[in-house]
Amino acid sequence: MGLEDFRADAMRCTRCAYCKWIPFDLMKSYRFSRGCPSMEAGKFHSYSAGGRLVTALSLMDGRSTVTEKVKDSVFRCNLCGQCDVSCKICRYDMEPLEAMRELRATLVKDGHTLPQVAPVIDSLRTKFNMLGEPAEKRGDWVQSLKVKDLSVEQAEYVFHPGCRYSFDGDLGHIARTCVEILQWSGIDFGIFGKKEKCCGGRAYDMGYRDDFQNMAKVNLKAWKRAGVTTVITPCAECFHTFSRKYTAKAGAEIKVVHMVQFIARGIKDGKLKFTKPLDMKVTYHDPCHLGRQGEPYVPWVGHEKKIFGQAVCYEPPRPKYNGAFGVYDAPRQILNAIPGIELLEMERVKEASWCCGAGGGAYESYPEFALSTANERLEEACSTGAEALVTACSWCERSFIDATAANGKKLKVFDIVELAGRAL
Repeated sequence: MGLEDFRADAMRCTRCAYCKWIPFDLMKSYRFSRGCPSMEAGKFHSYSAGGRLVTALSLMDGRSTVTEKVKDSVFRCNLCGQCDVSCKICRYDMEPLEAMRELRATLVKDGHTLPQVAPVIDSLRTKFNMLGEPAEKRGDWVQSLKVKDLSVEQAEYVFHPGCRYSFDGDLGHIARTCVEILQWSGIDFGIFGKKEKCCGGRAYDMGYRDDFQNMAKVNLKAWKRAGVTTVITPCAECFHTFSRKYTAKAGAEIKVVHMVQFIARGIKDGKLKFTKPLDMKVTYHDPCHLGRQGEPYVPWVGHEKKIFGQAVCYEPPRPKYNGAFGVYDAPRQILNAIPGIELLEMERVKEASWCCGAGGGAYESYPEFALSTANERLEEACSTGAEALVTACSWCERSFIDATAANGKKLKVFDIVELAGRAL
């Protein structure tokens, strides 16, 4: 696709400003009613989804050019998808999130890139991760665990921890806990260890489509050679990339399971039972890529038509993605099954969740913006009276850990897998 494919979206936007707020019927207070971190940081319409559609239309028509301010408004965004949810409260003939991704890809293709991103993309191309870490250190998290090496063996399942869990010293124990749980379950699985490659999802969101395609091809080829039919990952971003982008953009046919879904299924089947109480008040943060962007993907091929030249419809009917069917129940089922845990919900939850700040390349490109977004979420978490913030994404955890260290808040940050491991 190209930017011109989203001309209709840009023309149909009525500038209603819904994209700046969470859905009105989900608001519980004015304090936590805003939905767009970029708009809150930029304080101007061009930093909203509607504003970026105006920018895209102006660029397509040649009425403006790409300036530093335009680049800032396009890239200073988490691509969290909250605007997409709110927009679709009223209509399904627009795809603001995909339009913003396409706008980024167009700028990158035309050479309008951010200098701070260059070393990140170079790391992906040379070290197969976006953290700048040596590729040979990727499997260090495994330590003494005995796991099948799928670079030379075969298995039905592959456990893919992702870059952050693999290289982040504060989070490596989460990947090890996942392996222990998978071993207890008795499934036939393995890992690629040092040979594992980045999913490429962040590169895609940053606008680097070719780099995403290269990673997708490498991973899909490796999985096929190893006989893999299902990918299990604890990373929300990898989950979204494999289940949505690999299917939609790389033509893959692979089953993808997030670790919270695997654990919740084990609880339901009676294979996993929590026996150790964890006396703790917690609140749960819905990661964008597991929540509103974690809906099951259904490929669609068809065309748009209009009834009496006005009402837009699709032939055959097109799947409607509005964030309502993301992975919301599984993590809450896990928390509610752990003895002693008291779950205190924030105001903005599920499809209305406020972003952690790390998405869309913001963590790498605009660290101060990412930090302010995380701080807003921590304020909301603290307002519940919880002593710990729990989530299911390595990037969310890194963002919140950084923010708590910077602002001095005494809120603990946990991966839900860690709590599950402690309770077993």
